[in-house]
Formats: sequence, C-alpha cells, structure tokens
Amino acid sequence: MAEPTKDDIDVLVGPATPHFAYQLRARVRELISDLPADHDVRRYGEEKMALLDRLGHASSKAEEGPPEPKSRIGWEEIPSSAPAYDPLPRRP
Repeated sequence: MAEPTKDDIDVLVGPATPHFAYQLRARVRELISDLPADHDVRRYGEEKMALLDRLGHASSKAEEGPPEPKSRIGWEEIPSSAPAYDPLPRRP
C-alpha cells in the first residue's frame, strides 16, 4: 500500500458521527501505525484520532457555526447538546 496522506485521513474522518467515531479511529490508527513518530501525516492522524475520541462522547462534530445558546426557544426539546469540541464528561 502507498504511504498514507492527510487526504486519506480526511476521507475517513470527514463523515464521522458519534456512533462510528471509534470504528473510524481504529482505521486511522491502523493507517498511520507504520509511520515514524515524527512524520507529519502520523501527527495529523493522531490529532484526528483525538477528535474522534472526543466525538465518541459527543452528539455531533458541529464544526461550523456557533453553539446553540441554552436560552434558545425549544432548548428543552433539543435531543443533544454535546459537540465534539465540548463533549459530555466521561463516566468513571
């Protein structure tokens, strides 16, 4: 297999949802496993793995736009409010 690229990682991570975050994280880990620790693509992959780990405890990636304010009308009906940049706390 050819050496992985950042684009290869983006193809895996791009459509990530909380439900599949850990499966995708495992694929990224496998993709970069043979790269040296100081390789740019490996470091990029590790950053994306961290994002996927946070996403596994979140409700969405919500990478675009500001977070919804809790004062928004209907907030009580919004099913989830834990984006990947601010996931729910992990249970012990």
